[in-house]
Amino acid sequence: MKKVLALFFAAGILFTQPVLAQEATEAAATEQVASTDTNAAASDTAAAATEEAAPAVEEEAGFTQMLKEKFIEGDPLWMAPVLLTMIFGLAIAIERVLYLTLSNQNNDKLLKGIEDALKSGGKSAAMEYCRNVRGPVASIFYQGLDKMEEGIEIVDKAVVSLGSVETGKLERGVSWLSLFIALAPMLGFLGTVVGMIQAFDAIEAAGDISPTLVAGGIKVALLTTVFGLIAAMILQIFYNLIIAMIDNLVNKMEDASITFLDIIAAHLKK
Repeated sequence: MKKVLALFFAAGILFTQPVLAQEATEAAATEQVASTDTNAAASDTAAAATEEAAPAVEEEAGFTQMLKEKFIEGDPLWMAPVLLTMIFGLAIAIERVLYLTLSNQNNDKLLKGIEDALKSGGKSAAMEYCRNVRGPVASIFYQGLDKMEEGIEIVDKAVVSLGSVETGKLERGVSWLSLFIALAPMLGFLGTVVGMIQAFDAIEAAGDISPTLVAGGIKVALLTTVFGLIAAMILQIFYNLIIAMIDNLVNKMEDASITFLDIIAAHLKK
């Protein structure tokens, strides 16, 4: 009986070893195929991402290269002045935007601080508080506090006079920006006229009307006009933004000045 069992056990071992070996081989092959598929999928994903990123880079590089080519084709002699007007205009616009942003402050907090300083320390404390606050409104109130002992009418005149000065500071450089807005398209139109003259000169010299002869002059004419108009439109947007910011600051300044005069009048009655 034991021999029979031993024979069955040996036969089972001999039978199962090939099956297990085959299963192990199939599992290894499956893992290899899966690994190959995963690597292929990763490679395809990376390739797809590269292909998607490549057109964006090429598009950006192509747009920049196109601008350079059109700038050169438009004749740098006429395109350079248009570019300079745009650069100078943008420099003024950015400087004004930063200045006006820093000039904007919380007038309610300033008025509250002046009122508290007048109650606690009088004129000198209020002037010291205004001296430590940045902005045109604080400068106006400082001048008004300095004239406080001369009466409310003198304070009013001082506030109005210094308010006009501070408004002029806010508007500084805006006239130059408007000049560049008008100058950029005018320079572009000048390049247009010169380009058309060159085209007619080429026709006169050749004695024949040919598209090849006039194409160069017309291209210069159109490109200078386009770049001039683009520069003017960009600067016009900044100009309108700056004017809106100045109007907002002036309105806040006037409202705060009325409240400031009320505070001074109430303090003088005590």
